[in-house]
Amino acid sequence: MEWGDDGATDTPAAAYVFRATVRLEPDAAGVWTEPDTFETTVFREADPPGEPGWLYFRDNLWRGDCGDEEHMRTVAEDALGVAVDSVDFRELRTDRDYLDDLRAAVADDLAEFNAETADQALSKYLGSSIHVTDEV
Repeated sequence: MEWGDDGATDTPAAAYVFRATVRLEPDAAGVWTEPDTFETTVFREADPPGEPGWLYFRDNLWRGDCGDEEHMRTVAEDALGVAVDSVDFRELRTDRDYLDDLRAAVADDLAEFNAETADQALSKYLGSSIHVTDEV
């Protein structure tokens, strides 16, 4: 799953938030950085429920953590263009409307999530890491 950038300029209704430790590895001889690693926050716009890519949480997260950290480091490296030592999922930051639409889309196919309710399905993948806010 790519982090991607569709070129949209509008503020997203929801975003996946990650904390990443990136490593700078200068290519030029005699060039170095101090520190050579630092932490940064990385955001990935959440696709609208029902649209391609909307199952990003199901495909990449488990119980509020990255399901496969090595894969997520590789995805982050590709998106950021730098080496990534670690990546941790922090939250799905969302407005109320997006969360309502997400719950409805999940509820439409609970078998897909092996869950009895939409909230149970979201908890299975996102843990308690859903942050509802007016400013995504």
